[in-house]
Amino acid sequence: MESAPAPAKPRVCEVGHPYPRPTGQDRYTISEVAEHTGLSAHTLRWYERIGLMPHVDRTHTGQRRFTNRDLDWLELVGKLRLTGMPVADMVRYAEMVRAGQGTFHEREALLTELRENVRARIAELQSSLEVIDYKIGIYSGARQRAESA
Repeated sequence: MESAPAPAKPRVCEVGHPYPRPTGQDRYTISEVAEHTGLSAHTLRWYERIGLMPHVDRTHTGQRRFTNRDLDWLELVGKLRLTGMPVADMVRYAEMVRAGQGTFHEREALLTELRENVRARIAELQSSLEVIDYKIGIYSGARQRAESA
């Protein structure tokens, strides 16, 4: 029986923060986070409101202060968004993370299903790429023949 290959370690999980951080001491304003992530301040507030980022600290005056941990979480959320994961599933995943170790099985199941969906989408995109490459080859050959005539 073959053993499964070791999972690749994504950049988002590396120690040492592979992505450059905005200037600061692990406390960032919403505008710094917006600039760093490319997300709008409106989106960041919405994420907080729907429970996707409920742990954002605030100053004594009520201003949001994001941490490196928040930036790491936003990187993960960005990856999940790219997969097409529905926001409701992302919120459910965030709730499971907050619930702790007792949800490992449910989180694994959710991400396993997502992985299968991503693999299916990759296969569809690969098939589409093959068709595009074929068409490019036809046009390239026709153009070269026309230019040499």
